[in-house]
Amino acid sequence: MVGQLAGELQNGGCFAVAFLPADGEGWLGRELAAAGVAVEYVRLEHLLSPQLSRALAAALRRHRIDVVHSHEFTMALCGAWAARRAGLPHLITMHGGRYYAQRFRRRLALRAAIAFSQQLVAVSDPLAAHLSRDLLIRRTRITTIANGVRFTPTGRSSLRGELGLTDADRLAVAVGNLYAVKGHTYLLEAVAQLSSTYPQLHVALAGRGELAGALEGQARDLGLGGRVHFLGLRQDVANVLAAADVFVLPSLSEGLPLALLEAMFASRPIVASAVGDVPVALAGGAAGLLVPPGDPTALAQAIDRLLAQPFEARQLGNGAQVRAAAEYGIERMVQRYAALYERLLANGARARV
Repeated sequence: MVGQLAGELQNGGCFAVAFLPADGEGWLGRELAAAGVAVEYVRLEHLLSPQLSRALAAALRRHRIDVVHSHEFTMALCGAWAARRAGLPHLITMHGGRYYAQRFRRRLALRAAIAFSQQLVAVSDPLAAHLSRDLLIRRTRITTIANGVRFTPTGRSSLRGELGLTDADRLAVAVGNLYAVKGHTYLLEAVAQLSSTYPQLHVALAGRGELAGALEGQARDLGLGGRVHFLGLRQDVANVLAAADVFVLPSLSEGLPLALLEAMFASRPIVASAVGDVPVALAGGAAGLLVPPGDPTALAQAIDRLLAQPFEARQLGNGAQVRAAAEYGIERMVQRYAALYERLLANGARARV
């Protein structure tokens, strides 16, 4: 989302600088640089280090920044302190993970960052309600801006050939980092339940994370070793989605995931956990099947329904695409953030973010 937002702002004539962790994997920096966005790297060993906040504040002044926009817990803390030092308006966007709520010190730190900021944004109304309740702040202080994506569909996917699949094989795709909150373990259990009915059902997991080894072991234990494919971090999400017979989002918690929106734009039949703003995006089930989070049997039944009823699957996929085009295009999200920046600037001076 950061990459797409900064790229769109840059294309619209708004000078943007992205400050990224120095020990990251590098893909976001490459994506931003390709879009013409200036990138600087910072080391985050000590989030509340005075040296870090001074360095960031100096960089903000050097680039003549007008508005500072931080995303998620870590950068919210760094950005709020640096923006305050530089005398600049600051806003925070939270995307859905509630790890900040697990410890009192994190809640206290995030609450302080919000107090030093001019605006808090949540990507969904359920997330806004959680933030209000977890941090004891008024709901009226939180603005909801739904995520949006710029999605370019691909033609024929190369993924099936890459995985050695035949036309007879069925493929379920999940896109998301391999963390416990993403619920991949329940997807594997669901596929195991479907093995006798669909012995040629494969699963492709696009993403990386700490549970990769555990999920590989689970797949072997369930007898799915040859049918679960770990794709790692992929830049060709449209190509991955184009190969899917069904897209599955088994998350236990979400705000409004970009992977879901991309699957909607790709006209994929969708099975998703009813968490965060996912039910809103899928129109209460009219644009995709909703299941309770953490329920592999419900996941299995929904996947079976879409594989067994291709007409319904196509109808749901087409409906998802129409809804995505109407509600979740990148332009709408960018316009709402641009209007928010203008309000924070107050004097409407330079267009720098």
